[in-house]
Amino acid sequence: MTQSTVAGRANSVLAGARGAAPEFAVRFTGALLAVAVAAVHVADQGGITAMASPAWIGWGYRLVEIGGIVTALILLLPVPSRPGPVRIGPIRLGPARLGPADLGWAAGILLGAGPFIGYIASRSVGVPGDSGDVGNWGYWVGTVSLLVEAALILLSVGMLLAARQRRWQP
Repeated sequence: MTQSTVAGRANSVLAGARGAAPEFAVRFTGALLAVAVAAVHVADQGGITAMASPAWIGWGYRLVEIGGIVTALILLLPVPSRPGPVRIGPIRLGPARLGPADLGWAAGILLGAGPFIGYIASRSVGVPGDSGDVGNWGYWVGTVSLLVEAALILLSVGMLLAARQRRWQP
């Protein structure tokens, strides 16, 4: 009886499994990883006011930095207690298949995969305007970036698969 009371008060537990982490803790971890991706790109670019060269890479960095903050904010939004149709005033948009957290996890996959693929491409075959990084695998900021992005991708994929499984359970 005590166990069910404690579980009832806890933040919604993922998949109802014993010993699973509270959902907010996992979303907070994802938000920290998203902010870390943004921070690594700010550091690599030389600060908030600096712009990497060539310009298209600099703007790509800006997109990653802004995307990291937006993804973190989406993951930290409160999750609605009951699923249902999305309503905007009198307009009903149909059943809510993706909640704010699911949208955040999907953004997390994109946020992690984009720079990860870009880094691999820039070090292996090179990218237009930046062939000087080919073979530069020892850059420590890039290594940290790869690790953080891989962690965000794995966490995001796992959370989306868990959410999908919960939706299909009776």
